[in-house]
Amino acid sequence: MSQAPPMDDDARADDTERDDVLNAVSAKWKRLSRQEISALKTSRELIVLVVAKYGIKPNAARRDVEALLDGRSLTA
Repeated sequence: MSQAPPMDDDARADDTERDDVLNAVSAKWKRLSRQEISALKTSRELIVLVVAKYGIKPNAARRDVEALLDGRSLTA
């Protein structure tokens, strides 16, 4: 039986940051399922999802996403 290698502090910090970002996305856009949010890899994907679920214009969604992410990334 093989064991996964222990995570280093940088990997844990990346996971924590991603969780924080996903939680912020979930809190702002409640119509998005946790599964949809967890599958996101880019801010562009989030913008497309927000436009589809909320029916807002892409530029407005982009501004909202950029403000929420505030330089953070959706990927670890």
